[in-house]
Amino acid sequence: MSVLPLVFTSGWASGVNAYAVVLLLGLFGATGLTDEVPESLQRPDVLVVAGVLFVCEAVADKIPYVDSVWDTVHTVIRPVSGAVVAALLAGQSGSLSELAAGAIGGSSALASHTVKAGTRMAINTSPEPFSNVLMSTAEDLGVAGILTFAMFHPEAAAIIAGVLLLAGLLTLWFLVSRIRRFLRRRAQRREERRLVDRHGPPPPG
Repeated sequence: MSVLPLVFTSGWASGVNAYAVVLLLGLFGATGLTDEVPESLQRPDVLVVAGVLFVCEAVADKIPYVDSVWDTVHTVIRPVSGAVVAALLAGQSGSLSELAAGAIGGSSALASHTVKAGTRMAINTSPEPFSNVLMSTAEDLGVAGILTFAMFHPEAAAIIAGVLLLAGLLTLWFLVSRIRRFLRRRAQRREERRLVDRHGPPPPG
């Protein structure tokens, strides 16, 4: 059976939380749940590092504005991770070339990362922090659930991931105007602070 559905699903999931993907796939392989996970992802040191970074992301991802900074840092990390994991899965399976798998995994990771980062920027325009916590928790549970489902039903999981990705891209399209307003307000506040630092606060009354 082709590893293509798992490659696409793991790529989508990597764009949301790359460390969770490495950790879960490594655990699935180490526990014998699947034989499609390469041994390089099952190594104890890889699992420990992925676990620590997953905890860091779980915390940073739930703090307003910190999550956007974290997303910016991971603009390269997530697509690269998706491409590497996809290539490793293809190499283990032998049913898909590693180059093609890397392109698919990296592209789907980049697309889902774009959705996540853009959605978070829109959420951060809201003053309350609960939406960040809710969205982050939903993303973590979604990645864990769909990736686990992909171990048993890879084609169905890939369809779900594709639908979620398409829905996310459409949602992001409608949120673009809100994100632009948020960026303009933030730039304006920075300019106001810069002027205050340079000239001092305006005289009272």
